Amino acid sequence: MRRRIPSIEALVAFEAAARHLSFTRAADALSLTQSAVCKQIASLEDYLGVPLFNRIKKRISLTEAGAIYAKRVAEDLDRLERHTVSLMSHRGERNVLELAVIPTFGSRWLIPRLAQFHAANPGITVNLRTYSDPFVFTETSFDAAIHFGSPAWAGAISHPLFGEEMVPVCSPQLLREQPCREPRDLASLPLLHQVNRHAAWQRWFEAAGVKDVDAMGGPRFDLFSMLVEAACAGLGVALVPRFLALSELESGQLAIPFDLPLRSEMGYHLVYPDPPSTNPALKRFTEWLLAEAAAYRDASRPAAERAA
Repeated sequence: MRRRIPSIEALVAFEAAARHLSFTRAADALSLTQSAVCKQIASLEDYLGVPLFNRIKKRISLTEAGAIYAKRVAEDLDRLERHTVSLMSHRGERNVLELAVIPTFGSRWLIPRLAQFHAANPGITVNLRTYSDPFVFTETSFDAAIHFGSPAWAGAISHPLFGEEMVPVCSPQLLREQPCREPRDLASLPLLHQVNRHAAWQRWFEAAGVKDVDAMGGPRFDLFSMLVEAACAGLGVALVPRFLALSELESGQLAIPFDLPLRSEMGYHLVYPDPPSTNPALKRFTEWLLAEAAAYRDASRPAAERAA
């Protein structure tokens, strides 16, 4: 049965015109004549039976239907381009893994370890893209994802990696300028927040036995990596997962004023579709990542526990 899809040329012309809100600029972007772009869009509107643009004198604007369709067409063209470039760059070989990762986890924990994976698996390419929220695998090109939260993920198999403990960090200079002798004193410093963990500081103070402070004030940052940099710059004290600030703690750029970790009930997980892909790269990566996570969990345990 023939698919009810307009020509790709018409969709490309429409997307460009919708993005520029100009047939002339769309034509320049596509190296076409204005009349060619107008013809493609007219044929698309005729095919759909719906006007996509309002035409007033020499100006155009999207109709309500056109605006909705433009957003969806742009997303589909971007997805088609990614699939095409991926296939061309790897010539259809099944040794490529498309992985969605949480931004700071990817840059601070995973990437520093990837050299070990590549050394053991020189024929496998791992492509990383940041993606913070759960998604439906069938609607993306991802083979797997690493996410933080509960292990439940619809239509997916989940492997726990490790949990999370958050600790307060700040520059040693800030502590010299404003000494803190007990957890309550941190409330007098600027508190730096991660936008998705808005209650984390309040929970930390409560766990530390401090009940009567307002911990909601202070600047907010989108990524934990931004929080780490802000703390290094002396902007305040940040509450971050310990493992995301290890290098700065080891180098002395950051200090932990009170090592009272706030442990989360959630954790980091590797997930992939159920049933899993037959891509051999996924199997090799899963085995390696689970081993790395186990080694990290063991190294993170207190020395007394490891000796027991």
